[in-house]
Amino acid sequence: MKILVISLAGIGDTLFATPLIHELRVNFPDATIDALVLWNGSKDLLESNPNLNRVHQKNLIHTGKFEAFRFLSSLRRERYDISINTHPQSRMHYRIAARIVGAPTRISHEYECSNLFDRWLVNRTIPQNYSRHSVENNLALLSHLPAKQLLPQHHYEVFLTDADRVWAADFIARRNLSRRLLLGVHVGSGGTKNLVLRRWPLENYAGLIRKFNQTRPNVTVLLFGGPEEVQDHEVLLAQTDREQVLQVEAKNLREAAALLKHCHAFLSVDTALMHLAAAVNVPRQVVIETPTWNKPIEPYGNPFVLVKNPEVAGGNLRYYRYDGRGIQGSEAELRHCMESVTVENVFDAVNKLI
Repeated sequence: MKILVISLAGIGDTLFATPLIHELRVNFPDATIDALVLWNGSKDLLESNPNLNRVHQKNLIHTGKFEAFRFLSSLRRERYDISINTHPQSRMHYRIAARIVGAPTRISHEYECSNLFDRWLVNRTIPQNYSRHSVENNLALLSHLPAKQLLPQHHYEVFLTDADRVWAADFIARRNLSRRLLLGVHVGSGGTKNLVLRRWPLENYAGLIRKFNQTRPNVTVLLFGGPEEVQDHEVLLAQTDREQVLQVEAKNLREAAALLKHCHAFLSVDTALMHLAAAVNVPRQVVIETPTWNKPIEPYGNPFVLVKNPEVAGGNLRYYRYDGRGIQGSEAELRHCMESVTVENVFDAVNKLI
């Protein structure tokens, strides 16, 4: 049997798929199980996963339609028996990818934007469920194989190498951080659709870090992120105490995960780094509520504190659903929404934990 797990949405969404991948391996120990991902970061998280045979990675957004079709057609020659589109992948493009790959059994969730054409793209579906986590939405797909949940418990799975751990230990040692309280911070968020508008304002992060510099001199802030956050980090470094704020320059997300294991607390909005922190069980996790926050994307299996957003006020699904669209609201409205979370509220939440 050959199975292809398709996870073309965000990097955090790839972590949602790891419990399902493990269950597939336990249910079908002799099967070939491969994954198809969009982002290099997703490949970072999966390429050391012992439950997979291969990871196919291609940024189908940047490559253009012809090259995307050519690449997916090449996977058709692999003759997969089953493809599984994991949750949440609401846009029709993800199911078109499954159709081009051409496995006879093509499994997916049904979304609010699904239509009659989807019945041709995929042929075994279950409705998505906003009341349960994406991990659990994915595990529900096992019923279509048929298979069942055999593992006693589920959690995000990231398999670090010895080199990843050595890099993180060296980072701590070279900067004399072993006796410091380490607060990891990620200021970014996804860049597709209009998801950048769920970021907490950069000036608020600067104000928060200055407050820690002044009141908690034993705390070192570690700025996590990729190339897209470098400019923001430079702004923060220029406005805060450089002796108490460090930029993390990891070459991949596994190195970042290894360093997160050394952190005493982690702060972010709902991003891939939030899920990575949960995957390595950072003991004190704080999340700033955004319009995209909902049950399916909570940090899975890790305790966290949610700093409530007064503008969202429980209306998360009014702002954002898995229907292929961006966050609902004008740019001004969404920026105001995130500005409504104050520096004082976030500082109080983090300070109480560390």
